[in-house]
Amino acid sequence: MNNAPTRVLVVDDHPLFRRGVLQLLGMASDLTCVAEAADPEQAVQAAVHHRPDLTLLDLNLGGAAGLHTLETLRAGQLGGRIVMLTVSDCEEDVVACLRAGADGYLLKDMEPEQILSNLRVAASGQMVLSPSIAGVLAKVVAGHQPSAHDLAHLTSREQDILSGISRGDSNKAIARRHGISEGTVKVHVKHVLKKLGLKSRVQAAVWAVEHGLR
Repeated sequence: MNNAPTRVLVVDDHPLFRRGVLQLLGMASDLTCVAEAADPEQAVQAAVHHRPDLTLLDLNLGGAAGLHTLETLRAGQLGGRIVMLTVSDCEEDVVACLRAGADGYLLKDMEPEQILSNLRVAASGQMVLSPSIAGVLAKVVAGHQPSAHDLAHLTSREQDILSGISRGDSNKAIARRHGISEGTVKVHVKHVLKKLGLKSRVQAAVWAVEHGLR
C-alpha cells in the first residue's frame, strides 16, 4: 500500500500567500509541497522537473495568465490534478477553468482546514468546488438536467463530441481529433444539445465535467 504523501506544486504570484499555503501544507502529513512558482514559466518548469501529483494554481497570475498556465499544463499532461485557488467567483472564470480542464475551483476565503480537506479529495480523483461556486454552476445549468438515461441516447460519436466540448475544444480541434469536417461537428453538437435538452455549449461543458466526461 502506497502511503507516500501527495506531492503538491503551489503556483501564486503573491509571496506572502505562497508562504501561508506552504505553512498550511506543512501541517498535513499526507500532503507535501515539492515546489513553488510565481509565474507561468516557473510553473511549467517546476511541473516538468518535479512531476507533482497535484498543482494548486492561482487564476489571477498576472492578468489571464492563470488560465493560460492551466491550458499549457493540460496540453503537456503536466501538473497532475490541477485545482484553481483564487479570489474570483465570476461565473465566466469558473466555467472557463472547468472547460480548460481544472479538477477543482476553490476560493481563497475558505478556512484553512477546508482547503486541506478539499485538496485531499482532489488528490483522490474527485472534483472539488467551494460551496458558493457550486451555486454558480447550478445557475449556469439551471433548468433541465440530463440524466444517465439521456446520455445513453447519444451515439458513440456524439459522446466523443461531448467529451471535446467538456475539454473546451473548438469545433476545428474536435474535427481534427476525429478526422471529420467542422460542418459535421456542428451537426453533432446540435444533436447533442437537443438530445440532452441543453441550450448551449457552456451548459453541456459544465454538465459533462460534473459527470466526469472528458
